[in-house]
Amino acid sequence: MKTNVKRIFFILLGLVLFLALYYAPQFSPAVDPSGKSFALTQQGKAAIGLFLLAGIWWVFEVIPLGVTSIAIGVFQALFLIRPAKDAFRDFMDPTVLFILGSLLIGLAFTKAGITKRIAYKMLDVVGEDTRKILLGVFIITALLTHIMAHTAVAATMFPILVAILALYGEGQDGKPTKFGKALFIGMAYTAGAGSICTLLGGARNPAAVGFYKEFTGVDVSFIDFSLHMAPFGWITVFLIWALLMIIYKPEKTKIPGLREKARAEYAKLGPVTKQEIFVGVVVFCALAMLVMQAVVPALKPMDRSVPLLAAGLLFFLSNILTVEDLEKKVPWNIVLLFSGAMSIGFCLWQTGAAQWIAIKWLGLLVNAHWLVFVLGICFLVLIMSNFIMNVAAIAITLPVALVIAKYLGVNPELILYGATAMAGMPFLLLIGAAPNAMAYESKQFTTGEFFMTGIPASAMIMGILVIMTFTYWPLIGLTPLIH
Repeated sequence: MKTNVKRIFFILLGLVLFLALYYAPQFSPAVDPSGKSFALTQQGKAAIGLFLLAGIWWVFEVIPLGVTSIAIGVFQALFLIRPAKDAFRDFMDPTVLFILGSLLIGLAFTKAGITKRIAYKMLDVVGEDTRKILLGVFIITALLTHIMAHTAVAATMFPILVAILALYGEGQDGKPTKFGKALFIGMAYTAGAGSICTLLGGARNPAAVGFYKEFTGVDVSFIDFSLHMAPFGWITVFLIWALLMIIYKPEKTKIPGLREKARAEYAKLGPVTKQEIFVGVVVFCALAMLVMQAVVPALKPMDRSVPLLAAGLLFFLSNILTVEDLEKKVPWNIVLLFSGAMSIGFCLWQTGAAQWIAIKWLGLLVNAHWLVFVLGICFLVLIMSNFIMNVAAIAITLPVALVIAKYLGVNPELILYGATAMAGMPFLLLIGAAPNAMAYESKQFTTGEFFMTGIPASAMIMGILVIMTFTYWPLIGLTPLIH
């Protein structure tokens, strides 16, 4: 058996970094602008080490992604970072069950034949130009995230993209293609970009608005939020398309005969079946309930995972989904990946490690120029969102940032919108957002390719933030500084 030196190197690198931090002497406490001190406990120090180990093992795929997640739980219990019942309880957090529910909906869409119907109809409209096909996919993905959580959108879009890729024709036998890489990475990125446009795109949007109201006393309306964020999201969608056309220029500019082929395949499907209507109605009701949760106070206590899991339950009760689907077609590697992401996220949060990192970083920006301060805050949120839940990244960063903003005379609204935008677009790691992990299931790209593509994409959204700060936002009354 051939020894994989690179794999062994990264396994050992992760372990060495973890042990180096675990046994390192205590670090100095972090001090916030009000003078409050935050010590880093031994458990917090170990959590940062585990965070680095997990990041390296995930990026370089030294073992299956889901197995790295299991290691996260084991290390927490083994090194007494958190009790085993806490470390592993997070594996069944409602957010993980929300992702499972989304996957079940996507599976039902595929089995009923709805995904092929949508894919063929879309290809009939956009035609044979591969660039237009990609742009069409990205626009539909972003539009759907205005009214649905981006996880549910990714689960809906994934099987449609698989059907489109099959018609592309290159890379048979599941071999990756540049078109496939652009298709799935672009879907993940545009799901994030679209999700920042309204308060319904993700839990981090209303959470950020809630923190802002708590610290400033000012309520941000649905329309106000969209007025500031929708242009940011849509500029990002089109620039992601342009960026991917450069990095992953499709092997073919046109797919001759695709429109006719799509029409012929659509005709083969025949009239809409009762099964398709049933699946469509159930999914519509589940998504309607998700939308209503944001506006109907009585529904807010119900977790957002419930409508999707209820839909999945109905699909099993009606025999649309079977035990074979549960065993063979649900990507448990991805479910476990997110279970581990939740566990390490809560570990960093509960041990105080995340707060210590945030306050240390923000402390460097207290006397900085206002633009450096704003970019520093947003960069921190961007990086943290790739490793821990974006809601947690907002919860850790925004309160401290709003205090420092007041001290520097920076408009707190600028911090709100900049930080929320970055929290919605973690483009570096699969664990940053569910659409990233779902896109990986296509097997069209590696975690390393996703990471490398995410570097220019992340730099690009930081650049868009600067442009918005000096152009569009001042036009609608958001000045960077309070005079």
